[in-house]
Amino acid sequence: MNIRKVTAADLHLGMPMPWNVYGENGDLMVRKGHMLASVSQISSLVAQGVYEDYSGQSSVPASAVRKLNAAGQQLAVLLPLIEHGTAPQDVLARLETVAGLVAKAVAVDADVAVAAILHNQQDLPYSIRHSLNSAIIVHLLGQARQLAQPEVRSLTLAALTMNVGMLAQHQRLQDCSEELCSSDRAMVLHHCERSVELLRAAGIDDARWLECVLHHHENEDGSGYPLRKAGAQIPPLARLLALADRYCARVSERAYRKTMAPNLALRDLLLDANVTVDGNLAPMLIRALGIYPVGTYVRLLNGEVAVVARRGLQSTTPQVETVLCPRSGPLARSQPRDTRSGVHGIRDALTTAQAAALQAPPLRMEQLWGGRAAA
Repeated sequence: MNIRKVTAADLHLGMPMPWNVYGENGDLMVRKGHMLASVSQISSLVAQGVYEDYSGQSSVPASAVRKLNAAGQQLAVLLPLIEHGTAPQDVLARLETVAGLVAKAVAVDADVAVAAILHNQQDLPYSIRHSLNSAIIVHLLGQARQLAQPEVRSLTLAALTMNVGMLAQHQRLQDCSEELCSSDRAMVLHHCERSVELLRAAGIDDARWLECVLHHHENEDGSGYPLRKAGAQIPPLARLLALADRYCARVSERAYRKTMAPNLALRDLLLDANVTVDGNLAPMLIRALGIYPVGTYVRLLNGEVAVVARRGLQSTTPQVETVLCPRSGPLARSQPRDTRSGVHGIRDALTTAQAAALQAPPLRMEQLWGGRAAA
């Protein structure tokens, strides 16, 4: 690492800062990812700023978002091939590569991976995004459960492929605001079995993987589908997948059901304990994500709108960055707030649509989380 002086050639208007910049006294002047919005700010940085240069060590920093985007792009190619019965001979190895990218993203920065569920809505079909989001959650649950690596692998692969049996119709159903017709209802009720059939035809014979796909819509009270199994009849790994699937569905934008703020989605699952989900697992998900999962929009007691940037020491007091002030409007640069104190305590959580209705600016993940969230 070398300490280097900021020069005029390094900066231009509208660029995100590539590094943290410090003043002559060592105080942080601007955070990595901050968007340069004025000539006077550039002049100040050039006059006083220095930065830590790691260019000799690594040219491209590891990014959880970049790995998730690569996983989504590869999955978007593979799942239609499986659906149409034209999967390549190396489909297992290629799916394992996708699962490996999810694991690497979580290893780079689990907080950023969780935030990506809410904010990394790239140009992919809902079916791909939902499977990828569920894979992030099951990977975290597998770690929390201290599962063996082969079990985490099977669980992640099941999340990635659980809905291949209704892949072509998934987006249409997601956008539908009316009650399903009888044929659509039948397709939904049989998609788990159809997914297993397609995976077997593609050469997948991992029993744990296939049983997770088959059972991920079973309910604890026996009211689920396709086999109406209950309690201990449902494989343990399938219970984890069911929990992840339902959490991610609740926080997604959907036409047929109101989107839920993440904390309310967690509460909803907790209330469903021993009815639809395993009562021992819902609290574990809350412990893994926190009451306010990273990426959640929150409204503070003083009216500011902030984003949960990191988990805090207490589940009710995460680290947040204010992005909207009720008096001055959207902020050019987010401001850290201590939710443990006074007016900066959390009043409630918001969905992305609710935050946008209050004029919160669109969230650029890299600006808030730096290089680990670079697209």
